[in-house]
Amino acid sequence: MTQARIERINELARKSKTQGLTDQEKAEQKELRQEYLAAVRGSLEAQLENIYFREPDGTETKLKKKGE
Repeated sequence: MTQARIERINELARKSKTQGLTDQEKAEQKELRQEYLAAVRGSLEAQLENIYFREPDGTETKLKKKGE
């Protein structure tokens, strides 16, 4: 997600509060929000994949996904 796209999200949010949005702008806002959420989720998943737990005996265990 680029900084320009984040700025556009914020711009639409401000406009929504003051003037209201057209149907086209609402659709754009929804699309941008979905893209932003996907980027945040992807970043979080990448961080979680690099987490290891150190056991008392010194071994390291990788964090497992729920259900594994």
